[in-house]
Amino acid sequence: MTRRNDETPTALLRDVLEEFDCTSGTLHRAEGDELTLVAQEGIPDTVVAEIETIPFGKGMAGLAAERREPVQVCNLQTDDSGVVEPGARETMLEGSIAAPIIGLSGTLEGTLGIAKLEPYEFTPTERDRLMRVGARIAQRL
Repeated sequence: MTRRNDETPTALLRDVLEEFDCTSGTLHRAEGDELTLVAQEGIPDTVVAEIETIPFGKGMAGLAAERREPVQVCNLQTDDSGVVEPGARETMLEGSIAAPIIGLSGTLEGTLGIAKLEPYEFTPTERDRLMRVGARIAQRL
C-alpha cells in the first residue's frame, strides 16, 4: 500500500485499488452488528444507497465480517452461490472480493471490498496480502 500524506478513507481505498489493479471498491466500518460505508470508488449511486449500511451476514461484505475471512466470486454477473446480492449486478463488475479488516487486538474494524471489470479469481497470496493491507487500514479507521 502506497504511503501518502492523505490518509482519509477515500485515499486509503484508492491506494488499495491501485495496488490490486481494481477499478471499484468499498470500505466499511464495523459499528455494532452492521457495517457502515465510509468510502467507495466506482460504485453506481443506485448501489451506494443499498450498501450504506450492511448487516453482518448479508452480501459479500456482511459475510466477510461474520466469517472473519475473505469472500470472493469470480464473476458477480453470473454467480449463483447465493453470496451475491441482486443489486451487486448493477455495478457491472465481475471479479470481486470482500475481506474483513481485523485490528491489532483481533477485533473486527470493518471490511474492504475490491473488484475488477473482468472475471477474476484472487489467489491465496492476494487474499493474504489484502488481509495484511486491511490490518494496516484498521489503525486508521
